[in-house]
Amino acid sequence: MTAYDQLMAFQRQTEALSQVAGRLGWDQETMMPRGAADQRAEESGAIQAILHARRTNPRIGDWLAKAEAPDAVGTAQLRHIQRDYTRLLRVPGDLAEALARLTSKSQGIWAEARQSDDFASFAPVLEEVLNLKRQEGAALAKGGDIYDALLEDYEPETTAAEIEAIFDAMRPGLVALRGVALSQPERPAICGQFPGEGQIGLSTALAQVFGYDLNRGRLDRAVHPFSSGSGDDVRITTRTSDTDPFNCIYSTIHETGHACYEQNINPAYKLTPLGSGVSMGVHESQSRIYENQLGRSRAFCGWLYGRMHDAFGKMSVDEEDFYATVNRMHRGFIRTEADEVQYNLHIMLRFDLERALIAGDLQVADLEAAWNDRFKADFGFAVDRPSNGVLQDVHWSVGLFGYFPTYALGNVYAGCLFEALQTAVRGLEDQLAQGQLTQATDWLQQHVQQHGGLYAPRDAIERASGKAPTEVPLMSYLSEKFGALYS
Repeated sequence: MTAYDQLMAFQRQTEALSQVAGRLGWDQETMMPRGAADQRAEESGAIQAILHARRTNPRIGDWLAKAEAPDAVGTAQLRHIQRDYTRLLRVPGDLAEALARLTSKSQGIWAEARQSDDFASFAPVLEEVLNLKRQEGAALAKGGDIYDALLEDYEPETTAAEIEAIFDAMRPGLVALRGVALSQPERPAICGQFPGEGQIGLSTALAQVFGYDLNRGRLDRAVHPFSSGSGDDVRITTRTSDTDPFNCIYSTIHETGHACYEQNINPAYKLTPLGSGVSMGVHESQSRIYENQLGRSRAFCGWLYGRMHDAFGKMSVDEEDFYATVNRMHRGFIRTEADEVQYNLHIMLRFDLERALIAGDLQVADLEAAWNDRFKADFGFAVDRPSNGVLQDVHWSVGLFGYFPTYALGNVYAGCLFEALQTAVRGLEDQLAQGQLTQATDWLQQHVQQHGGLYAPRDAIERASGKAPTEVPLMSYLSEKFGALYS
């Protein structure tokens, strides 16, 4: 075997173990008994220690020094392995294991604090997580910006300054759109009772409409919807509320976008560095274009209304008002329930706060007050309780500092892709009106999803859309859509 072949064989085993670790996380969110939290923390720490040892094994360095890529795909494989190996060598093994143990435990503490609306009970463990993430970031940065070093895990080759510039360009237009919409009478919300089992049945059918392969996946309930896995085992979760069916429906469509990206990657890349989405921003572009540009379009909403009527009977809004109800802009606290305009403002808030936390400019003891002050300044009303504010997201409890901005970056990428998709797929609106997503999702599979990690994030979007990514297509789309809704 050549050095390249030996390296790839070793890598496949590492990737397989990583999938097992991911399955532990999925189980913790869906099936694990509450009393198993401490043992699961030990299990997670143990497997992360094994993974860290494999990923920093000196043989990788030897193989990399000798390996010759057989083709362009091999070159991309080596690029990913070299990048990850260099980064991981900088993080001490005991720090990686400590983070795995702590975040497994802190997630449960966050969930209980969220349920009891008690930030003070979560603050001490968040302080511990933040301290370890600062140590990790400092080790990775080697004297550079710590936040940029953490961001690299989620959006390679992107800096916080670049994201800040995009956000600064978006903010005035977003604020203006929101101001016009919220100055008008609020569009009707859907009212009534929508049994959870009916929501799950409809959402399962919708996932399949968008191309999700249930032979290689499953849909379960969780507190915080997520997608997990790659290749032939890609699982999604959603949540239900008997009074808000859209939460379940659009969470499912969103996670289906993530899952289809993973399921549609070239099978030859399975259990290799190219066998997963290239970045969280590109990943989010798939979930957001499925959920918003396709799933919340006027045409698709007309079709969805019929399916909801079949599942739940007569509803409080008629077919004419349904599109406006799905896309209603209103005052609310929750990021995942926000409309397409205000969602980005939610992300900007979190981006600024977590940068300040990592830099040491904001202390955990002051985080709740800082969140509440910033929210009131940005959204115009006060947070009523922690579960609607600083405790609403799981991310910081599991150490995902640097993750939040990729959500809005995904919206930017989705705007670029949808502009190209509209040109490429003739009769798109007619297809959406009939619940036919095949041509749209096939285009995304061909131009984005099948490539997995083959291309760098921005390169992947530019190749698919035909131009370098900017915020302009997204802002044009939002202005046209919400300008018409609230004209």
